[in-house]
Amino acid sequence: MEIERKFLVNKLPSNLEEYTYQTIEQGYLSTEPVVRIRKSDEKYTLTYKSKGFLSREEYNMPLTKEAYYHLREKIDGNIISKRRYLIPLDSNLTIELDIFNEPFDSLVLAEIEFDTEAQAKAFTPLDWFGDDVTYSCEYQNSYLSTKVV
Repeated sequence: MEIERKFLVNKLPSNLEEYTYQTIEQGYLSTEPVVRIRKSDEKYTLTYKSKGFLSREEYNMPLTKEAYYHLREKIDGNIISKRRYLIPLDSNLTIELDIFNEPFDSLVLAEIEFDTEAQAKAFTPLDWFGDDVTYSCEYQNSYLSTKVV
């Protein structure tokens, strides 16, 4: 079960270069249900996600590099490309700060995954976070993949 909240970002942390990051590319074979392929640095996965916002089922399966590139030719819509910074928080939480590349290069999102819905609902956003967009489909990557740009 994936339980996460998602926020727009008003201002990037000044010490961003101190954190590790991943270079991510992903595409969608289907948006209903969500079936995604992802390349994160040199790790390749196929993911199924159920419907939902705050919490939903998520299954990840490894792919080979060859399988990823074979399936990449079959995606619908936009390829999403972004740099994901991993910023540790107290309570064993991590902010996944996504800075998107073209055609969504003005978009910056912060996501935090939680162990329980109660923990997610009790979370107080940091001062550099903007609007809570957890319940907005417009900020789900699967929606962005279908957007005409």
